[in-house]
Amino acid sequence: MFVNSAGRPDLMGGKTERLTEQLFQTLREFYLGLPDSVIIYPAHGAGSPCGADIGDRLESTIGYERKFNQFLHYPDFKSFKDYALRTAPPIPTYYPRMKKVNAKGPDILGSLPTIPALPPKTFKKAIEEKAGVLIDTRTMLGFGGGHITGALNIGGSPMLSIWAGWLLNPEKSILLVLEEDTEIEKVLKLFLRTGYTKFAGYLAGGMTAWDSAGFELDRIGQVTVHEIKAAKGRVQVVDVRSSSEWEEGHVPGALHIFLPELREKAAKLKKRKPVAVYCDSGYRASLGASMLKQEGFETVSNVPGSWQAWKKAKFPIEGKKKK
Repeated sequence: MFVNSAGRPDLMGGKTERLTEQLFQTLREFYLGLPDSVIIYPAHGAGSPCGADIGDRLESTIGYERKFNQFLHYPDFKSFKDYALRTAPPIPTYYPRMKKVNAKGPDILGSLPTIPALPPKTFKKAIEEKAGVLIDTRTMLGFGGGHITGALNIGGSPMLSIWAGWLLNPEKSILLVLEEDTEIEKVLKLFLRTGYTKFAGYLAGGMTAWDSAGFELDRIGQVTVHEIKAAKGRVQVVDVRSSSEWEEGHVPGALHIFLPELREKAAKLKKRKPVAVYCDSGYRASLGASMLKQEGFETVSNVPGSWQAWKKAKFPIEGKKKK
């Protein structure tokens, strides 16, 4: 059991029916049999695709989950199964690979991967020689204000492990841009969680050093939800959240393209017409905007605050489910 959610039983192929039944029995017969005062510490948190819309708290109680966790509100197996399988997030592309690694055991590294600190001129040459995939792990606002052309923005939070797993090939080396050089150990550990061990180097001194070297910058605009609402049809608004998030409510007139499918479905958009990308808070939107820049879109913007800001501004919502 997770906060506001539960584990998914659909990742073992032909065993889905049996695992769904076991999950149902565990939740009903074990967890619901515990006193309300019992504290739980789930093994997965918000953003993990191992459960549907996991809450963002690190702990909970049986009493809270009994009242608010939808997985505990279905008394019969059929309705529980329908809900559990319908709400399961899309299966990440890295799951089959990680399943094999977990069964076999990962390679023993002994220590964190070695990654050279490259001064700007050397880092620029490495990019030109395609020594690695360029990943900028800074915050969305820092990235939007100025970044190296062609960089993909995967912010250095725990979400990095998931989205690196979705979008990057573990066989290709990575060139890193960091918020601060001191973050290198933290960022390497986030990559290691989903099996990334090959690094071509990181930009020593970060973007400050790049700026001082006089090299060119690219930018991604930041637009508010107020500007999105006022723009109406003049901007292509793209929602890169999951299908379940989209169905719960979205910006009227937006186009839904799930983030991992953005490259293959980018043809649905007009390259010369401005595009604004939003998600739940802006993290995935910045990543999506950087992907569209790589695909040659001329005017791309991120929406900081994204769906959370839209709701708090009390703007119209389309497609919200009836409770």
